Amino acid sequence: MLCSTDKELNKRRDTLSNLKSRAKQMAESFNMSTFANREDLLGQSKKAADDMSRVAGLDNQGIVGLQRQIMKEQDEGLEKLEQTVLSTKHIALAVNEELDLHARLIDDLDDHVDGTNSRLQRVQKRLAVLNKRAKGGCSCMSLLLSTVGIVMLVVIVWLLIKYL
Repeated sequence: MLCSTDKELNKRRDTLSNLKSRAKQMAESFNMSTFANREDLLGQSKKAADDMSRVAGLDNQGIVGLQRQIMKEQDEGLEKLEQTVLSTKHIALAVNEELDLHARLIDDLDDHVDGTNSRLQRVQKRLAVLNKRAKGGCSCMSLLLSTVGIVMLVVIVWLLIKYL
């Protein structure tokens, strides 16, 4: 009994360590992708020392000009971002319309399949009834003999009319 609980305990520890390592890997990949996306959208992050070196040696007018240049760059970046968002919106709307169309087509197909299924069930019921009748009264054989008899009568009547 003690051996099985030790095995179970070890199994659970292994499972727990595997889950922890997977969670850590997922968190690392999430953080890396977040930073990569942030850098794609906003550009490389700049340090305060870089900012100070850009401002060093500028008077008030130079700093104002630098700020205007930075604002212009940010506006251009925002315009690119806006274009990307609008493009994504248009793609999403097109996908939505396509999905609506496919949903309607699937609904129509489902209706047609249901109608065909109900007609098929009715025909199967009729065939079952016909099959029961054919087995029960030997009506197929009677029908065949009746047809042969009628044909023979027609031939006899024709021969009588022809030779009389």
